[in-house]
This record gives sequence, C-alpha cells and structure tokens, in this order.
Amino acid sequence: MNWEQLLSLKRHGDTTKRLRKEQDETRLGFEVDYDRIIFSSAFRSLQDKTQVIPLSKTDFVHTRLTHSLEVSVVGRSLGRIAGKKILEKHPHLQEMHGYKFNDFGAIVAAAALAHDIGNPPFGHNGEKAIGEYFKNGNGQHYKSQLSEKEFQDIIDFEGNANGFRLLTETREGVDGGLRLSYATLGAFMKYPKESLPKKPTKHIADKKFGFFQSEKDSFQEIAKELGLAQTRDGSDISFSRHPLTYLVEAADDICYTIIDFEDGINLGLISEDYALEYLIKLVKDSINTKKYNSLKYKEARLSYLRALSINTLITDAIDVFEANEEAILAGTFEVSLMDKSKYAAQITDIISLSVEKIYKSQEVIEKEIAGYKIISDILDVYITALVRKKEGNTSNYGDLILRTLPLFYQRTALSLYQILLNTCGYVASLSDSAAVHMHNKIMGKQL
Repeated sequence: MNWEQLLSLKRHGDTTKRLRKEQDETRLGFEVDYDRIIFSSAFRSLQDKTQVIPLSKTDFVHTRLTHSLEVSVVGRSLGRIAGKKILEKHPHLQEMHGYKFNDFGAIVAAAALAHDIGNPPFGHNGEKAIGEYFKNGNGQHYKSQLSEKEFQDIIDFEGNANGFRLLTETREGVDGGLRLSYATLGAFMKYPKESLPKKPTKHIADKKFGFFQSEKDSFQEIAKELGLAQTRDGSDISFSRHPLTYLVEAADDICYTIIDFEDGINLGLISEDYALEYLIKLVKDSINTKKYNSLKYKEARLSYLRALSINTLITDAIDVFEANEEAILAGTFEVSLMDKSKYAAQITDIISLSVEKIYKSQEVIEKEIAGYKIISDILDVYITALVRKKEGNTSNYGDLILRTLPLFYQRTALSLYQILLNTCGYVASLSDSAAVHMHNKIMGKQL
C-alpha cells in the first residue's frame, strides 16, 4: 500500500480526481468529513447511548457521545504526530502532492469521531441482544430464507458494519450517505472483511467484520480506490487495514482504558487507592508530586493522572507505529498498537480491574438484562408487522405499529434480508432512553 492512494480525497459519486494541492485550506476536505459526522442525526443519538453504565443517572459518567469526542481529540493528536513523521520519511507527499501533517490528524479525528456511530443502545450487549434474537429467539426461523452470510450478518450484528452502512448508505435523495472522503472511510474500517469466515486468522483485522452483504460492492470500490491490499478474494473477500486505522483504534483503546477506569472510581465502584497504584508506571516520569498532593478533591487528582496517562500512551503508540510502519503498509502487522506497547501489562491490569469492578457490577448486569428484553421485544413486534405486510397478511395492529416507524423503515418492497437488516438498523439507531420509551409504548405500559 502507498500513502498517496491511502490519502484519497475522493467521495462517492466523484467523476474526477480531487487533488490535495487544489484544496481550499480554509475548508479542507478531510475537515469537512468531521463536520458532516458531527451534524448527522446518527451522531446526535450517541448523547444518550451507554459507554459504561446503561441509563446512568449521574452527569459525569461518559456516554458514547462524550467518549467519541474524546477519542477524536486523542486521534487528532496521534494523527498529527504520526503525520509529521510520515512526511519526514516520505517528503514527496508534501513536495509533490501538498499533503500536510494536519491532514493525517483530520482523517484520524473524523474516523475516530464516527467509530461508535453504528452501535445500538445498551452498549456492546445491544449488539449481542440483536444477534440473540435471530440466533435463539423468534427470529431464528428466518434462517432458511437467507443466505449463509446474510444470516451471519444479523446473528453477529456488528456495530462497526452498521456504522459503515450509516456513513455510506444511499437513500432517496441522499446518494452515498454522508459522502465522506475515502481516506476517512478507510481509516474508519477496523475489520475490512465480511461476516464469514469468522476469525480465519489471528490478524487483528480478522477479529470481527466491517460490512454487511448489502454494502459489499461499495466497500470493494472504496478499498480499490485506496489501494488496500486484498488478503482474500473469490467468494470470501477481505483486505488489509488502512494504516491510519491503527491510530483510530489506539485512540479508542487509550480512552476507554483510562477514562472508563476514571469513571469507575468516580462512581465508587473502584477505590481511589487503585488510581495511583495502577497508573504510577504511566505517570512516574511526568508527575509533579507536589502538585498532585496539593489537589484537594478526588476529581481533580483523577483528572491530573488521566491527562498524564493519556499523554504517555499517545507517545508510546506513536513509537510503535513509527517502528512498524513498513509492516503496517505491507499488511503484516497483526496486532493493535497498544498490544505492542511497553505499558501493555499495565493496560491489561487496568482493563481487568475495570471488567471486574465496573462491567460486571450488579448495576450494569441488571440494566443489561433489561436491555436484552427491550431490544428483543421491539425487534419482534416490528419484524412481525413488516414481514406480514410483505406477505399481504397484515392486521390493523400491525398497521398501527408500522405507523410508529420512520418512513424509510416502513418499506416492504424489499428482500427479506433488507427488511430484517433495516429493522436491526432502526433498533440500533435508538438511544437508551428512546428504546425504553418505545418498549413501554408497544408493551402497553405507557399511554
């Protein structure tokens, strides 16, 4: 893979090449990507979607929206620092084509901003709940009517693939979704493969999947334009990651490692005593102990440690990226940047503690159980009504139910796969509170 192709400014529907040297510096194409994402309705819904604690009543716990904004900030720093090093190593990118280090920051920031845009309500258990409905719930009887990969798309419903769909899906009057640059779409794609085969190798790009069958053609077009190395062809396609994806992933890893840990302490789920004990190796070279000891309030002490820790991990991630750039461009770098971090042991310890004390806390488990029921019931009611309408077997109740759906999701002149995937997409678009409200309505609990 080569950087000139990987930094493509092309957008869906373009018939001529967009050249970096011809860009308006006050309205750079990669920065337009960021704007389009942040003004999208899908991004707005993240303000009420779970990051750590579903339906949390506190005002300092992160939602998907605040998490995404923080990841984009860290991603911008990673991209800019990496961009300076890449341009030093490949000066023709700047001298011949006009690329600047800020371009790398803008691409990574935009992709990082969108990295959770396809996630359903109630955190990662929302994905599992959608899949469970088709795997073991009432949705399993649709299996015989779908291809193997179509059924795999929904039983392993994947927020990354749904995010790619949201960013690129053509709708009436909206051609190519948000029409982001291909460079940003490439950096967004953590798992550039389809749902089958599952985990064919230990390469991190094969860990999950990144597009549904409905977006297979559009993904291939983008991958070809970017010059992503194809790793499998024929009936099962996959590609190497865009190199900047590693920086997007690192930004996410850094934020959820440190900030979820901070949330756990602020919530009282983890003792503050663990903060310095677990972060000391990350901050020992930069901490001002006099300043730390002068901070009176817990929140201020945690904020100080968090800032130092994130800065340490940014520097470390850049070192790993720079040392492995050739392998990354060749598609042979098989793990995340943080897996190669010299602080990998500390990161593992922090995540393990967060899993034990936060993600498996009684409050989280109880709300996740409720989330499973809510998502299953909503899917069942809407899918039943849509399929019966498609089959010409609708009822008055079904007609009433369908009127509560946005017009785009009411369509039934589609394949069964498209109807099922659309309904999954609608449920995934709901915020936590909207899902609870919708469930109360359709279950007759609220007038």
